[in-house]
Amino acid sequence: MTKSKKPKQTRRPLVLAILVISMFMAAIEGTIVATAMPSIVGDLGGFSFYSWVFSSFLLMQAVTTLIYGKLSDLFGRKPIFIIGVIIFLIGSILCGLATTMSMLIIFRLIQGIGAGAIHPMVTTMVGDMYSIKERAKVQGYLASVWGISSVLGPLAGGFIVQYVDWAWIFWMNVPLGIIGIIGVILFFHEDVTKEKKSIDYLGSSLSFIAISAIIVVLVQGGSGWPWTSIEVILLLLVFIISSILFVWQEKRAVAPMMPLFLWKNKLITVANLATLTSGMIIIGISTFLPTYVQAVMGYSAIIAGFTLSTMSIGWPIAATTAGHLVLKIGFRPTAILGGLALLAGGILFMFLGPDKGPIYAGFSSFIVGVGMGLSSTTFIVSIQNSVGWKERGVATSLNMFMRIIGSALGAAVLGGVLNAQMKDKLATTTVALSEDIDISNTDALLDETTRNQLSSEAIEALQFALTDSLHNVYIGLFFIALITFGLTLFFPKETK
Repeated sequence: MTKSKKPKQTRRPLVLAILVISMFMAAIEGTIVATAMPSIVGDLGGFSFYSWVFSSFLLMQAVTTLIYGKLSDLFGRKPIFIIGVIIFLIGSILCGLATTMSMLIIFRLIQGIGAGAIHPMVTTMVGDMYSIKERAKVQGYLASVWGISSVLGPLAGGFIVQYVDWAWIFWMNVPLGIIGIIGVILFFHEDVTKEKKSIDYLGSSLSFIAISAIIVVLVQGGSGWPWTSIEVILLLLVFIISSILFVWQEKRAVAPMMPLFLWKNKLITVANLATLTSGMIIIGISTFLPTYVQAVMGYSAIIAGFTLSTMSIGWPIAATTAGHLVLKIGFRPTAILGGLALLAGGILFMFLGPDKGPIYAGFSSFIVGVGMGLSSTTFIVSIQNSVGWKERGVATSLNMFMRIIGSALGAAVLGGVLNAQMKDKLATTTVALSEDIDISNTDALLDETTRNQLSSEAIEALQFALTDSLHNVYIGLFFIALITFGLTLFFPKETK
C-alpha cells in the first residue's frame, strides 16, 4: 500500500515577507522616479516628453491589471506573479540603459506591463493565504508598504542621483525582484485545478483597446490635445465601440475575462465606485498640494514635501487600524468611518488659504490619509471575502484597476478645472494683458530665476489667479469626497 504524498505547505511568514519586498519594489518606483526626473531630463533631454515617462507606465499597468487577474484565476497566482516580476525587471534594466527619452518611455511601457501583475497578485496571494480574521490585519500591514515607500522614495531618489547615477533607481529593483521570484518559487504553494483552460482572447483584446483609448484621452486631453480635437474624438469613439463589444463578448464567453456578475454584487459595485472616486481625491492632493504650498504660500519644496508626506503617515496607521476595526465593528461601519474622514479632509482643503500655513495643509493631508487607510483596506478585504478562489484574482484586480482609472480621471478633470480657471482669471487681469502673461508663465512662481524676470505686479497677478483657481480645485475635491462618503452609506450591512 503506497502512501499518498503530503502536499507542500506554504511558509506564510516567509512568503509574506517576500511579498512585502516585492510590493515595496513596485510601490517605490513612482516616487523615486519623480525625484530623479530633473537629472534624467538633464542627461537625456526631451523635456516635452516628461509626462509620458509616468503616463506610459500608468497606461500599461492599467491595461494589464485585469488580464493578469483573470489569468491568475485560471493558472494560479505563482506563475503570473513570477512572469510579472521578470517583465518588470527586464524593463528596469532597459530603463537604466536608455540613452534617449524615447527609449526610456518605451522601456517604461515594458516596466508597466510587469507592474500590472505585481500589486494585484501580491494582494490576491495574501487573500489566499489568510482567513478572513487574519486577512484584515495582514492587508492593513501590506497597505503600510505604500506609505513607507512614499516617504523613502524621494529620499532614496535624491541620494542615488546625487551620489551614484540615476540608472540605479531602476537597477536597484533587480536584487529585490530576484529575492521575490526565488522566495515565491520555494515557499509559496497552491493547488490549481487541472482542467481545460478557456482563455477569453477576444475579451482581453477588446479591454486592452478600450482601456488604452480612455487612458490616452485622460492623459493627453486638455494638455497635449484640445478636448474637441479630432484625436480625442476618435479615441473616445474607439473607447465606446470597444467597450460595447467587450460587454457583448463577456456575456457570451465561456470563461469571461471579467465576469459581469461581479457588478451585480452590491458590495463589489459600491467598493469599486468608491475606490474610483477616492483615487480622484488622492491624485488631486498629490498633484496640486505641493504647488499650492510653494507657489501660493511661498514655502520651499522641502516644506511642500512635508505637507504631502503626512498623508503617507496617516494612510498606513489607519490601514492597520482598519484591520482590527472590521473584526470588531464590521465592514460597513469601518467603510463609513473612512468615507467620513475623506469628507472631513475635503472640508479642510476647501477652507485652505494662503494664510493657513503648512501645518494646516499637512494636517488636512493626514486626515485624507486616514480616510484612505480605513476605506481602501476595508474595500479590498470585503471584496476578497465575498468571492471564491476562482474569482478572487479578477475581483482584486478590478478594484486595483478602478483606482488607476480614478487617478487618471482625477488628473484630467481637476487639471482641466485648474487650466480653465487660470485662463479665465488671467484673461480679465489688466496686468496680465498689458505684460502679455498667460498660463505658461505660472512656472515662474516655482522657479526663482524665471520669477526675477517678471515684474512684482505680474507675480502678484499670477499668484492671485493660481490661488483662486486652486481653491476651485479644492471645492471640486470636496464634492468628490462627498460622493465617496455617500457611496459608503450604500455599503451592505452583511457580507458573505
